Amino acid sequence: MKKERDVLVIDCKSMASVSPMAASSLAQQPFPTPTPSPFTFSIANARSSSRPSIHLCSLCLRLLALIFSFVCAFSLAASSPKKQGRTPSSFNEHPELVYCFIVTIFTFVYSAFQLFKGVCDLAYRGILIPDLISDYISFILDQLVGYLLISSSSVEILVIRHIERTSSLWKATIIGISMTFVTFLAIATCALLSGYKLCKRIGW
Repeated sequence: MKKERDVLVIDCKSMASVSPMAASSLAQQPFPTPTPSPFTFSIANARSSSRPSIHLCSLCLRLLALIFSFVCAFSLAASSPKKQGRTPSSFNEHPELVYCFIVTIFTFVYSAFQLFKGVCDLAYRGILIPDLISDYISFILDQLVGYLLISSSSVEILVIRHIERTSSLWKATIIGISMTFVTFLAIATCALLSGYKLCKRIGW
């Protein structure tokens, strides 16, 4: 019993010898923070590097759609208005070609707007239009413009049978059909990219 009391006395003295400053310093020591895994950094870097690549691809496709739609509209507008025989060679005397001209002008304006918005999104992120609203607008309008382009190209194929092959309007219509189809491919690819960005923003 005496030995046990001596042990208790020694323990109490050792506990009393610990200063309160040392105890508080031990209590205030921060816990070691876990080091982040390099796998998380690789995922973040892959996501940040994939975003500019998608934006650059979309901008290049918008630029191609802008150029091709301009060539299509210019080829129809620059056709000779002279008449050869009974068949008029001016595009404004064919309602189908007028419709195609309006569609290409609308595509040109829309591509110019999307190109301007894409440059602003890269320079000033989300200043012009918020990202979610921009993805919704691009996804809907890309499909609408693609439908208009494929319908105008089909109309041009039907109306080309009624135009003389020796007239300049026939050549302009051929150029318009090819440029409209290439513009449709560019806009359809932009629609796929817009849908991918929208799904990634909402669900992934």
